[in-house]
Amino acid sequence: MPGSPPACERSFAIPEVSVIVPARNEEASLGACLESLSAQTGVAFEIIVVDDGSSDRTRQIAQSFAGVRVISPGFLPMDGAGKSWTGKNNAVVAGAREARGSWLLFTDADTVHLPGSLAGALDEAKREQADLLSYSPEQIAVSFAERAVMPIVFAELAAQYPPQKVRDPSSGVVAANGQYVLVRRAAYDRVGGHAAVATEILEDVALARLFRDAGRRVSFRYGRDRVRARMYRNWAQLREGWTKNLALLFPQPAFLALRSLVLWLAAWFSLAVAVSAVASGRFAGIVAGAIWLVMYGRIRAAHFAMTNNVIAMAFGLLTFAYLLLRSKRAHESGRVSWKGRAYNVGLQNDGASLRKAAA
Repeated sequence: MPGSPPACERSFAIPEVSVIVPARNEEASLGACLESLSAQTGVAFEIIVVDDGSSDRTRQIAQSFAGVRVISPGFLPMDGAGKSWTGKNNAVVAGAREARGSWLLFTDADTVHLPGSLAGALDEAKREQADLLSYSPEQIAVSFAERAVMPIVFAELAAQYPPQKVRDPSSGVVAANGQYVLVRRAAYDRVGGHAAVATEILEDVALARLFRDAGRRVSFRYGRDRVRARMYRNWAQLREGWTKNLALLFPQPAFLALRSLVLWLAAWFSLAVAVSAVASGRFAGIVAGAIWLVMYGRIRAAHFAMTNNVIAMAFGLLTFAYLLLRSKRAHESGRVSWKGRAYNVGLQNDGASLRKAAA
């Protein structure tokens, strides 16, 4: 690949960074991810793809890249209480076991890394004296469902986990985005790594809390200048993914769903009043328009294009409310699914520490 060291050099040199990519049925995105990673310059690195029982061409695609190691994680272990590890945690633990770098980058197969981003992230982590550095990637939305829902979700995440508060050790707010987590290997091993949060659905937030509780520095920000990602490619994937996560990310999903429904009604009502009032020259149009713009400004915090933000206000708030309630019901029933696997969960146990952190 252009700009990357020859495979033989990368195989025998001791890397500073080990890039670990867990992948389960990722044939649609893995090629672009590995192409962007292989082209990184300015730092010695290795790439380890953990093929987590894929039934598509994921493994063949990974093996087509020179210098990329492809491993299998083995069967899902159980913890002491008889609860299964999640597939992603099992995969990244297997990757970390094989890694040789003094820094580990855990990144998802649906990411694309900008040129020079790996060296830049490493320099940033050292400059910030961070033991864990995480970026929230620029989110790519293509389908109508993505364009409607993703701006709402990420706007609410930005409000729930403000990056400036995450970076403040005294704030009590901690977060990370599992699509891009760079950790100092020594600190990772010291806190127990992903094995210590192996049954957590939100392993990224749980891992960040481990670091924070151990007195390690956590840095988190919007990473548009480093990485972008397309999390879901259709409505079915989006619904399953956010059903798995939303009730854990937000401490009061039912209340947030109700508020989203009220905001959705207010958005349409204020827009209708504004259009009607402006046409007749009434002052109410200015007031209604101002209300609509305030609501729009909140969604803008998610860094999506204006068209996507408008679609989100028109349709996403209602869909977000539905997904919140669906996630709440799934976790209360004790069972969620992801990529062909079902996990036994429960808001009372699995989400307790995460919900406390969010509160």
